[in-house]
Amino acid sequence: MDVIALLPRLHLLRFPVGQAYLWRDDDELTLIDAGALGAGRAIADAVGSLGRAPVDVRRIVLTHFHEDHAGGAGEFAALSGADVLAHHLDAPFVRGELPGPPPRFEDWELPLHAAAAERLPQGTPVPPAAVTGVSDGQILDFGGGARVLHVPGHTNGSIALFLPAEGVLFTGDTIAAAPADGTPIPGVFNLDRPRLLDSVRRLAELEPEMACFGHGAPVRQHAAAALRGLAAAC
Repeated sequence: MDVIALLPRLHLLRFPVGQAYLWRDDDELTLIDAGALGAGRAIADAVGSLGRAPVDVRRIVLTHFHEDHAGGAGEFAALSGADVLAHHLDAPFVRGELPGPPPRFEDWELPLHAAAAERLPQGTPVPPAAVTGVSDGQILDFGGGARVLHVPGHTNGSIALFLPAEGVLFTGDTIAAAPADGTPIPGVFNLDRPRLLDSVRRLAELEPEMACFGHGAPVRQHAAAALRGLAAAC
């Protein structure tokens, strides 16, 4: 796993499939997404490489229930004692109470999904002991006040997180970066693509300086203009 500094308070944790983000406040850390099955120990090692301990991570905020974002949440929560948060519509799937609904693949997405699935670890993730549901508009206590944005489409309970005081937006899989040139694109493997595009347009109304995606390189500067360009093309 690669650990990449984006800001003095923000690091990108890049897994073989997908990525997570680690935000540092003065006396605590917040993890946004948690990788796939087996990622818990790798995240703990990454936290240690930054001179902190897993117990410094107070919360894990999941943008949605898919395995490459939530599969490591139970492992790392057990190592750190961190609270796990997810939108209340996705929380039952993160808890393992119900199977999550599968994406409605477009034909061109099928080979991409098959290739990604081959790179994911095999097995069943251990769910977190508890998952706290969050809702649209809720303010979480990190990053100067992180605003929860319900952005359905990729899953019914997908969320983004906006830190207005820091100018940072975490989009989850509602938006990704194109592998070829890093241009923002709508997320793939969605439950409801029209709803996803509506969510893309909602995020484009914000004014972030940096946009951090679930897949692909973040837009580090002038992200608001890049997202407006994406919304205009949708």
